[in-house]
Amino acid sequence: MDILLVASAFNSLSQRVFAELSDEGHHVDVVLASHGPDAVRAAVTEVCPELIVAPMLKSALPEDVWREHTCLIVHPGPPGDRGPSSLDWAIAEEASEWGVTVLQAEAAMDAGDVWADGSFPVPAAGKSDLYRNEVSDAAAAAVLLAVRRYADGSYKPRPQSEPGIHVVWRDFFRQEQRRIDWENDSTATVLRKLRGADSQPGVRDEICDREVFLHGGHPEDRLRGEPGELLATRAGAVCRATRDGAVWIPELRPRKSSGDPAPFRRPAASVLAGFPAPPGSSPGMPGSNGRPYWLPEIAAPLELPPGRTTWTDIRYRQHGRIGFLTFSFPGGAMSTTHCRRLLAAWRYALTRPTSVLVLGGTRDFFSNGIHLNVIEASSDPAGESWSNLNAMNDLVEAVLRTTDRIVVAALGGNAAAGGVMLALAADEVWCRTGSVLNPHYRNMGLYGSEYWTYSLPRRVGAETAERLTAEALPVSAATAERIGLVNRLVPVAPEEFAAEVGRLAADMADDPDLPRRITAKATARHADELHRPLAEYRRAELARMRAVFFDPEAPYHALRSAFVRKLPNGSPRPLATGDTR
Repeated sequence: MDILLVASAFNSLSQRVFAELSDEGHHVDVVLASHGPDAVRAAVTEVCPELIVAPMLKSALPEDVWREHTCLIVHPGPPGDRGPSSLDWAIAEEASEWGVTVLQAEAAMDAGDVWADGSFPVPAAGKSDLYRNEVSDAAAAAVLLAVRRYADGSYKPRPQSEPGIHVVWRDFFRQEQRRIDWENDSTATVLRKLRGADSQPGVRDEICDREVFLHGGHPEDRLRGEPGELLATRAGAVCRATRDGAVWIPELRPRKSSGDPAPFRRPAASVLAGFPAPPGSSPGMPGSNGRPYWLPEIAAPLELPPGRTTWTDIRYRQHGRIGFLTFSFPGGAMSTTHCRRLLAAWRYALTRPTSVLVLGGTRDFFSNGIHLNVIEASSDPAGESWSNLNAMNDLVEAVLRTTDRIVVAALGGNAAAGGVMLALAADEVWCRTGSVLNPHYRNMGLYGSEYWTYSLPRRVGAETAERLTAEALPVSAATAERIGLVNRLVPVAPEEFAAEVGRLAADMADDPDLPRRITAKATARHADELHRPLAEYRRAELARMRAVFFDPEAPYHALRSAFVRKLPNGSPRPLATGDTR
């Protein structure tokens, strides 16, 4: 069928629905509702869709559209649940299971007839992680079922007035309900509030007499202090005491001031570095490392000893002849510092006696490449873009030059741009079936780097590589395997991904053919180097990227600024322009 997706943003779920409907043979177009009702009407007139699907909407569809066309709305709540903050309520009320509903648009919000629904468990994960994984799995399955039912023509959707459907209206979840009472809330309560707003909207709070929004939270097992006290920094995060423990907060967002551009999330320590020190702090000067001088930096060991549960964003562990180097950065973005720290961890992993090294393997994002928020916050965005890209290239090159063991990139979630190329530097890419890949850079006005001109064509061929980077379309995990981007699909739930990767890696390590594979890998790398050195790929890619970074008129700068501030930008028809960010 000809299907039109209407979405407030072409986000992870919208991209997955687009990719999986396309895989089923439908012709799918997209219009962004954030550009207003007239943009939606114009797209409907042009496309003349047989069906309209709205995977993610923050505003109502125009009445004339849903009256004249069948419009299926994805609501992140079970049948009968209504309101704009369904997931927030599920997390706040500690629901162990939740649901999604695909319903037909009508005048009353979320009240239409049900075409399909599904349920999912609610783990102790951030709301955005939950949305990209468990919610996405259930929603994609429900949309595909609803579309099949519509195409069949014989299915009659269920009214929500049917017996067994309990209708509940849940109001917008406000900051007053998210507020943390540092004196009285337990660590578990604090973490639940932080996780319930990790990406958007954050938890409004006050630090150093400044209003900020807190984004994300992880438990600390040893540091303690007075409730609300700032205790330390680590890897860009800040540790804050609760009444019975402490939590690590990875990111902060300053409150918008009158006349200032819209603020955006960035590493907490870098935000605090610009705040005045609290009374009683030791005298000192801010350092050049982008953290507050009045807090100690307390690193965690790369290999945590038994019993330790403290948070760190990079970890190494070993099981027999298998090494696991896991990392998890907010939003999948990797700053210059992230890249350098991960490269140091990679070099450490190479000193360990393993024959298989797994990179990644956690749930949610693998990597989305360079850190646009940190770049935008820099006093020299062009220079920071250049530093970040070179640090990313150093990391990718280190993976490409690892020839004494088999490297597996394990993608538990989505990857984009340089993050896809980091994965392709490995010998094998294992991907959870719910993941979406964006193996291109065009949406930021960039040519790309991270050795993509070497890694991408050698996997998919020159013609497909050109198409992927020029069309700039999201690719489902299934299609990624079909075209050679991915070696193995891992069809498990998000919570089961790490364990399944461990089992598969053990099978690989026990394979008697493994030594031959390692030898063949080293031989192939040597032959490739003789044909064209990696340094030549890097030089050619970076020459084009440098020209963009240091050109103040290049579209990259405006695209980046709009992206990090979540401002409407570009065409309301993103697939017509390759604008799929």
